Amino acid sequence: MSAHSTGFREFLLKAELLKAIGDCGFEHPSEVQHECIPQAILGTDVVCQAKSGMGKTAVFVIATLQQLVPVDGQVSVLVVTHARELAFQIAKEFERFSKHLTPAVRVANFFGGLSFAEDQKKITDSSPHIVVGTPGRLLALIKAGNLKLGNVKHFVIDECDRVLEKTDMRNDVQQIFFKTPRQKQVLMFSATLPKEIRPVCKKFMHTPLEVYIDDETKMTLHGLKQHYVNLVDKEKNRKLFTLLDALDFNQVVIFVSNSPRADALNKLLTQNGFPSITIHHGLKQELRMKNFSEFKAFSKRILVTTDLFGRGVDVERVNIVINYDMPATSDAYLHRVARAGRFGTKGLAVTFVSDEKEAAVLNDVQARFEVSITELPEKLDKTSYMEE
Repeated sequence: MSAHSTGFREFLLKAELLKAIGDCGFEHPSEVQHECIPQAILGTDVVCQAKSGMGKTAVFVIATLQQLVPVDGQVSVLVVTHARELAFQIAKEFERFSKHLTPAVRVANFFGGLSFAEDQKKITDSSPHIVVGTPGRLLALIKAGNLKLGNVKHFVIDECDRVLEKTDMRNDVQQIFFKTPRQKQVLMFSATLPKEIRPVCKKFMHTPLEVYIDDETKMTLHGLKQHYVNLVDKEKNRKLFTLLDALDFNQVVIFVSNSPRADALNKLLTQNGFPSITIHHGLKQELRMKNFSEFKAFSKRILVTTDLFGRGVDVERVNIVINYDMPATSDAYLHRVARAGRFGTKGLAVTFVSDEKEAAVLNDVQARFEVSITELPEKLDKTSYMEE
C-alpha cells in the first residue's frame, strides 16, 4: 500500500482511503487530482474541466469520502449525472474507495427504468449515506417523500455540461438543489465545458475554484493513435471483421448511430463467433445493466453501442474504439475515442468515413483539436496501441 499511494499521502488522507487507493493500483495523482483534491477536501466549491481519462471521478469520490462522517438516516453526499450507466459506475467507485472505512459507508444509486417501489424500499432498508442518480428518478423519490436531502453536505454534478445544457434536465436539477441545505459544498466536473455553460455552473456555487486543465486544442489523448478508413456503407462489415481479426485487443467498443443498427451489428458479430454484447437506449434497463456489468467484468470483449456509452463511462481494459458510424459532432468524436487510452495509456481509434458530410466532421476534429488523423495503414505496430 505504501508503495502505491506515496503521491496521495501528500493530501493527508485517512489511512483507510490510502489503503483503498493502493488496492486500486493508483501510483501517482494525475494533474487534475493534484489541482483539485487539496482544495476539495477543505470544502471548497470546484468546477473542473479536464479531458477524459484523467481521473476526475476519483477527485470527488476521494474528496467527499475524506470529509464524510456517516450518520444513520442521513444522506450526506448527493451525486447527479445524466446517464444511468454512469450513475451505476460512480456508485461502484464509491463502494471501491470506501471499503476500508469504519463505520461502513452505505451507497445507493437510483435511475429510471427500474422499479420505483424497489427504490423506495432501498431507501428505507439501507438508509444510504451516499446517493448517486439521474435527475428524473431522484426528483420523483423526493416528491414521493422517500428521499430526504436536508442533511446533504456535498452536492456533485458529473458531466455537468450534459446535465445543465437542456432546460428540462436543468429544471429537475434546480428543484433537487433547492431541497438541499444552503450551506454545502458543490463540485462539478466535465470533459468538455463550453464557455457558455460555465456561468450556469457557477450560479450553483460560492466563490468556486475553477480548474480548466486543458485548453480545447490539447484535449485529445496522449498515447491514442487515430486513423480513418474511406469506404461506403456496404463495405463496413467486411472491413470491421478484417480489423477484429488483425488487431490485438483487450476490449473493443464499436459505436453506431442508432439502436436498431446496434442490434443488427451485434447479432452479426455473435453469429460470426465474435464475443460481442450491446448496450443502447432500446434495451430494458435490467438488460442494459446486466450487459454493462458483463462487459466491465471482461466476460465479453466487444461492445456495440451508441453515444449512450460515449460520455464518462470507463472500462479500464478498452484499448480500441471503432467508429463504425461517424459521430455527428467533433465533441461526440472526442468523447467516443476517449473510451480507449484511459489515464494516459495507449489506445487506437479507427473511424469509418462514408461521405463528404462525415469527412467534414473529421476535418473539424483535426482543426479544432489540432490533431492529425491519418489513413489507416496496411499494418499497425501492436506496440503503438497496446501496453506491453
